[in-house]
This record gives sequence, C-alpha cells and structure tokens, in this order.
Amino acid sequence: MPGILIMDEDKGHLKQLAEIFIDEGYHVTITDSVASAVCSILKKTAQVVVLGSKCDDLMAADLVPIMRQCNKNLPIILIAADTSLALLRRLRCEGIFYHALSPVDSAGREEIRQAVHCAFANLPLNPA
Repeated sequence: MPGILIMDEDKGHLKQLAEIFIDEGYHVTITDSVASAVCSILKKTAQVVVLGSKCDDLMAADLVPIMRQCNKNLPIILIAADTSLALLRRLRCEGIFYHALSPVDSAGREEIRQAVHCAFANLPLNPA
C-alpha cells in the first residue's frame, strides 16, 4: 500500500489532509515531529511527503534539505501560503515536487489529491 507522510504543526490541517488520502486508500502517517518524519523517510514507509510550512519550529526551507539527504528521490509537496517568491525558488532548487496553497474548498483539496497521484506516478521503479 502506498505511503504518504503528512507533516505540519497545525493539527486541524493534518487531520483534514489525512482524511483525503485515507479515503483514497493510502497508508497515511501524520506527524508534527521532525524526528518521526525522518524515521518514516529512512524506513521508506513514506514514498511521498506532504509538508506544511512549519514543523517542530523548523521552517520548510530547513526541512526540505534534510529530507533530500534521507532520500534524494522523495517527492515533497509543499503546502504553504506565506512563502516568499525567493524562498519558493530556493525550495524548487532543493527539489520540491509541487507547491500549493492550503486547501480551503473542494477545488483546493482536489489539487492536492492530484499532486499526490502525480507524485506516485513519477516515482522511480527502483528507488535508491
């Protein structure tokens, strides 16, 4: 079963996103802990990460490089509204797969759902 890791310090946001993917049949892990996230990535229980703008008092800009060191092929979908253009460019260079705003309606949730489907479709067949 495909695994999704959802990271954010906002518990309501975590629950909302988890419900979308549980209904889709994914194995969903939610956390607000960087240590737990790194463990899931290293154990390869998470093939796709949905990352909020902040977790464990660390900004996404600090977390993405750490995740990349754990798994260079990991698709990271960033959900953040308050990201500056310069920071977003840097995160794209770091290798985020997709950036979206926080979903506020069904169209926003559908955008995230499609981004995750696309991320799974683009996973390498034999990951490193």
